[in-house]
Order: sequence, then C-alpha cells, then structure tokens
Amino acid sequence: MQEATGEAYQSDCDLVLLSPTGSGKTLAFLLPLVQSLKPEVEGVQAVVLAPSRELALQIETVFKAMGTPFRVMSCYGGRPAMDEHRTMKGICPSVIVGTPGRMNDHLRKQNFDASIVTTLVIDEFDKCLEFGFQDEMSEVIGQLPALKKRVLLSATDAEEIPQFAGVGNGQRLVKLNFLNPDADGLRLNLQQVHSPVKDKLETLYRLLCTLGDASSIVFVNYRESVERVAGYLMAQRFPCDTFHGGMEQPDRERALYKFRNGSCPVLISTDLAARGLDIPGVDNIVHYHLPVNEEAFTHRNGRTARWEAHGSSYLILHPDEQLPAYVPSDTPVFELPEQTPKPPKPRWATLYIGKGKKDKLNKIDIVGFLYKKGGLAREDVGQVDVKEHYAFVAVRRGKIKQLLTLIRGEKIKGMKTLIEEAR
Repeated sequence: MQEATGEAYQSDCDLVLLSPTGSGKTLAFLLPLVQSLKPEVEGVQAVVLAPSRELALQIETVFKAMGTPFRVMSCYGGRPAMDEHRTMKGICPSVIVGTPGRMNDHLRKQNFDASIVTTLVIDEFDKCLEFGFQDEMSEVIGQLPALKKRVLLSATDAEEIPQFAGVGNGQRLVKLNFLNPDADGLRLNLQQVHSPVKDKLETLYRLLCTLGDASSIVFVNYRESVERVAGYLMAQRFPCDTFHGGMEQPDRERALYKFRNGSCPVLISTDLAARGLDIPGVDNIVHYHLPVNEEAFTHRNGRTARWEAHGSSYLILHPDEQLPAYVPSDTPVFELPEQTPKPPKPRWATLYIGKGKKDKLNKIDIVGFLYKKGGLAREDVGQVDVKEHYAFVAVRRGKIKQLLTLIRGEKIKGMKTLIEEAR
C-alpha cells in the first residue's frame, strides 16, 4: 500500500487512498510528501487537515520521528491560537497539521502565507461529509489559491468524494483501494450480548468483569453517556477512564496515556476515539450504544484487530433492539457466566512528573531517578512519555506507595517538582 501510494504520488494526479485503520496510511502519505518538499522554499508548503486534535498530534509526532530537515507543527482548538502563531513565526514550518476550525482561524488572520501552499492532505476525509465539517473544509480550501495536489485518505469507502475538496477538478484522479473487509472479518470475533433490561449498565459491568484486565474500549453515542457509564463502573470499583470532546486537552491526553500503558484497562468514549488513535494492542471493542451507521461501526471496530492481530467486538442489545442490517444475522450470542468475576486490578499505575522537555528532562533522567532514589528495578518501570511541560511514567502498582514515600522532597535533575500518582 505504501509503495503504491508513493508511486501514485509522483504523478500530477490527485490521489484518494482507502486502507484499513492501523495499516500505515500516515507514513504512506508523509514519505512522498516529504520528498516533494523544497528546501529552498521558506514557508508552509503543505497543509494536512485532520478531524480531531488527537489525529493532528499523531501525524505531527510521526513526521518529527522521521528526522527530516523540514519543520512541522500542529494547530487545534483547546489552546490559545496566539501561542500557535508565535510558534509559526519562530520555527517557520514547511508543513502544518490542523483541525479545520483552527486552520481557518489562522488563514483568516493571515498568520502564514497561504500562497505558497501547493499540497493539501485530508485525513479521514469521509468525516468531512458529516454535518458541520463541510463549510469549514470549503472555507479552508477556498483560502489556498496555489494548490497543485490533493490527497484524501480514509479507512472506509465513502459513497462520494466531497465536491468542495476539488479532487480531480481539471486533472486526473488516482484511487487506490486497499480495503479488504473479508480479511478484517476473519481477524475480528464479533458477538452480541443480550441485556435483560433496557438499562444496560449491569450487563456492561458483568461483561467487562468477564473480560478481566484485557484492553477494552466502550463506545457510547453521547458525552453525557460517557460520564454516566463511567460513574456507574467507578461506583462498582471497576477501573476505567473517560474520553470525549468536552474534556480539556490535558485530561484527554492523561486518559489516553493511562489506557495505553495498561494502568487503566477500560476507556469509555464517544466516537471521538474511533478515528486516528494509534493504540496498539486493544483487545476488545464494546458497543454499549449501537453505532449511528455502518461507517461508525467500521471505525470503532478498527481500533482492534489491527495489522495481523486478532480482536473481539461486542454489541450489547436490550430487549427492544435488533442487530443493524449491516451486522450478520448469524452473529453468535456471548453468554455471560452466572457468577460474575471481581473487577480486575491493573498491574500498572501512572506517575505524573511536573517537568518535561522544556525543562531539559528526558527519559534517561526519569528512569535513572526512579532507580536511584525510588528503589525501582527495571521490571518495575513501564512506558515513559515525556511531554513539553510534564511527563507520565507507568510504574508497577504494588510499588507506587513505597516509591512516593522514598522520593518525597527529592529533586529530579536538580529541580523541585510535583510528583504524584495520576488520577
């Protein structure tokens, strides 16, 4: 898929790439995009649009990891646009990755020279067809007068390509389709779970207890439902966290980090988590609410059974609900055990450190500090993630209290800072 994309990119044609989630689409378009950038040109040469902050950040992270001489930055709502403008002026990026609303904000204010932009990439372009995105996308594209190439990507085959994208207008279009639903179906174990009553909370609790400490995402259709479901599970002492668009960005990042590192086995989320999140090793998808359509169903399930991995997907149905038409009628029923197991206890806990890259703190500093001052061994420390202004560390749960006692009042790399368990 990546080789075919690179080859098609070299032509003067616009490009549409359809490929399953987790198959490497981000690198597929970034590799040829980087090769097309011109070192002698100062200013933004390419704009990448993404439907969520998380996807924009992920694309930026992958670009930076490639180690190219070109600079990249992301822009999105939830933080001051003025800070982003200062960053633009400071680093002079060749590529800007952003959400449509924030990109429009910068374009309207002429915070960067749009006349230099020759390439537009729209990731998860089928999301653009949903209500609310079309006007924003049209406005962005209308403010990029020098576009020569458009690249659209998705994990589902939309019935139509949005007209406002201008793909194929006046030039040829290449469409690469690497979707193979039959192959995905072989790796995904789809089952239905029957709730005896309309309120599915108890059935969900019993299902999650049965799944144990396996990594699971529970999808609901509304932000309020995220809070309600999580509140019920927490009252039952079931470890879980929440994720939806109404949360502050630091809270969203913390929830994702705890889910990724295994200190929180279950994430309760809206469909925001169905796209663009690179979370390896998700074992189960639970549809607490039925998805709004087949595309949403596909994207939700795409969080598991990625690459060559296997995964399971469960649809919880109350007595008045039936399987959607796009779900096979012979989908087997998962029978819950009569005796519900106790809620799992995660092996890991997450440590928050109030210093980060801006303070010249790196992974080696953190691990060395935890070994020397905290008395931890190599097997006691899991994933370490250093952000600009803070860091997260996965620590074996049984060691966390002793660790916090030992490092109380200690400085890390000569700095005093807050170190506590992330809640």
